[in-house]
Amino acid sequence: MFKDLDPLLHSQVRLAIMSILIGVKSAEFSFLLENIKTSKGNLSFQLNKLKEGKYINIKKSFKGNYPLTTCEITQKGINAYENYINSISDYFKQFKNQKK
Repeated sequence: MFKDLDPLLHSQVRLAIMSILIGVKSAEFSFLLENIKTSKGNLSFQLNKLKEGKYINIKKSFKGNYPLTTCEITQKGINAYENYINSISDYFKQFKNQKK
Protein backbone atom coordinates (compact mmCIF):
# COMPACT_ATOMS: atom_id res chain seq x y z
CA MET A 1 0.00 0.00 0.00
CA PHE A 2 1.25 3.48 -0.82
CA LYS A 3 1.94 5.80 2.10
CA ASP A 4 0.55 9.34 2.12
CA LEU A 5 3.10 11.96 1.07
CA ASP A 6 3.53 15.04 3.25
CA PRO A 7 1.66 17.80 1.35
CA LEU A 8 3.98 20.43 2.83
CA LEU A 9 6.99 18.77 1.22
CA HIS A 10 5.22 17.67 -1.96
CA SER A 11 6.03 20.96 -3.67
CA GLN A 12 9.03 21.45 -5.93
CA VAL A 13 10.34 24.61 -4.24
CA ARG A 14 9.70 23.48 -0.67
CA LEU A 15 11.31 20.11 -1.36
CA ALA A 16 14.31 21.89 -2.89
CA ILE A 17 14.63 24.13 0.19
CA MET A 18 14.53 21.14 2.51
CA SER A 19 16.96 19.16 0.35
CA ILE A 20 19.48 21.98 0.66
CA LEU A 21 18.92 22.55 4.38
CA ILE A 22 19.16 18.85 5.24
CA GLY A 23 22.76 18.93 4.02
CA VAL A 24 23.91 22.27 5.42
CA LYS A 25 21.58 22.73 8.44
CA SER A 26 21.29 26.48 7.73
CA ALA A 27 21.53 28.74 4.70
CA GLU A 28 21.10 32.39 3.80
CA PHE A 29 18.17 33.49 1.66
CA SER A 30 20.52 34.50 -1.17
CA PHE A 31 22.13 31.04 -1.21
CA LEU A 32 18.72 29.38 -1.47
CA LEU A 33 17.66 31.82 -4.18
CA GLU A 34 20.76 31.08 -6.28
CA ASN A 35 20.36 27.33 -5.99
CA ILE A 36 16.61 26.97 -6.39
CA LYS A 37 16.05 29.33 -9.32
CA THR A 38 12.75 30.84 -8.29
CA SER A 39 11.60 34.40 -7.65
CA LYS A 40 12.29 36.19 -4.36
CA GLY A 41 8.57 36.44 -3.69
CA ASN A 42 7.93 32.75 -4.28
CA LEU A 43 10.92 31.74 -2.17
CA SER A 44 9.70 33.96 0.69
CA PHE A 45 6.20 32.50 0.42
CA GLN A 46 7.47 28.90 0.46
CA LEU A 47 9.85 29.60 3.36
CA ASN A 48 6.93 30.98 5.37
CA LYS A 49 4.92 27.83 4.63
CA LEU A 50 7.77 25.70 5.99
CA LYS A 51 8.11 28.00 9.00
CA GLU A 52 4.37 27.73 9.74
CA GLY A 53 4.76 23.94 9.67
CA LYS A 54 7.69 24.26 12.11
CA TYR A 55 10.00 22.54 9.59
CA ILE A 56 12.41 25.50 9.59
CA ASN A 57 13.32 28.50 11.70
CA ILE A 58 13.90 31.86 10.05
CA LYS A 59 16.28 34.34 11.63
CA LYS A 60 16.27 37.97 10.50
CA SER A 61 19.37 40.07 11.18
CA PHE A 62 21.72 42.49 9.49
CA LYS A 63 25.07 41.97 7.79
CA GLY A 64 26.56 45.42 7.75
CA ASN A 65 23.73 47.68 6.59
CA TYR A 66 21.93 44.93 4.68
CA PRO A 67 19.13 42.68 5.92
CA LEU A 68 20.10 39.03 6.27
CA THR A 69 17.64 36.15 6.38
CA THR A 70 19.00 32.80 7.54
CA CYS A 71 16.99 29.59 7.45
CA GLU A 72 17.67 26.59 9.65
CA ILE A 73 16.04 23.17 9.53
CA THR A 74 14.39 21.97 12.75
CA GLN A 75 14.32 18.44 14.13
CA LYS A 76 10.68 18.23 13.08
CA GLY A 77 11.77 19.23 9.58
CA ILE A 78 14.52 16.61 9.51
CA ASN A 79 12.06 13.92 10.61
CA ALA A 80 9.45 15.02 8.06
CA TYR A 81 12.04 15.09 5.25
CA GLU A 82 13.34 11.61 6.11
CA ASN A 83 9.77 10.24 6.27
CA TYR A 84 8.97 11.85 2.92
CA ILE A 85 12.06 10.35 1.27
CA ASN A 86 11.26 6.91 2.71
CA SER A 87 7.63 7.14 1.60
CA ILE A 88 8.42 8.21 -1.95
CA SER A 89 11.13 5.55 -2.19
CA ASP A 90 8.48 2.97 -1.34
CA TYR A 91 6.48 4.14 -4.38
CA PHE A 92 9.39 3.29 -6.65
CA LYS A 93 10.12 0.00 -4.92
CA GLN A 94 6.51 -1.14 -5.17
CA PHE A 95 6.37 -0.33 -8.89
CA LYS A 96 9.67 -2.09 -9.52
CA ASN A 97 8.46 -5.20 -7.68
CA GLN A 98 5.21 -5.22 -9.68
CA LYS A 99 7.10 -5.33 -12.98
CA LYS A 100 8.80 -8.63 -12.11
